[in-house]
Amino acid sequence: MKHSFEAVSLLTTSKGMLEVTVIPALNQPDWIIPSSLILSVDAYDEHILTYLWQQQEVAVFHLVPDDQQVDTIIVLEGNTVAHRLALQTAGEIRQMQVRISDVEDAELPDVYRQQAQSNSAAIHSSEEGSQHQQSASDGFNDTELEVTANRFRENVVTSYMFQTVMIDNVHYLVPDLDKIAHQLVDLDS
Repeated sequence: MKHSFEAVSLLTTSKGMLEVTVIPALNQPDWIIPSSLILSVDAYDEHILTYLWQQQEVAVFHLVPDDQQVDTIIVLEGNTVAHRLALQTAGEIRQMQVRISDVEDAELPDVYRQQAQSNSAAIHSSEEGSQHQQSASDGFNDTELEVTANRFRENVVTSYMFQTVMIDNVHYLVPDLDKIAHQLVDLDS
């Protein structure tokens, strides 16, 4: 299967190898990102929405649910300083070199697809209940409710934000970090 993994600009000069970092994720395949995008890896064991990194607030994307313990935060370079983002996770981060010809397109495995659908359905039904309560008690108008209902969801694997690839028979997600960063920054502002 021919892949569409477009990382040609990140190839190293050593025989077409990619330097990538595998970041553990829960209820989805581990993420794989170019190692050159990592600005910092810090120990951090509290769930947060923004991380103060070198006097800059960086939006945080969580790779584990709120009820799970986290231990690491990874700051990634963005297209602009404002679009840097941090990933919060738990577990061992590892680096590896892969030949771009060894990266194959793949479908998201069924177990993860079912998990994403389940998360999406649970979020949708909880939002309907909370929207009714909020509109009655907080006086939100319809526009504010619509914005809240359509906000970005971290625990739903959406196909337009991720590409599933397989390396050595292991599935990974290649995130569209630019789209994620823009979603997080737009929500934060």
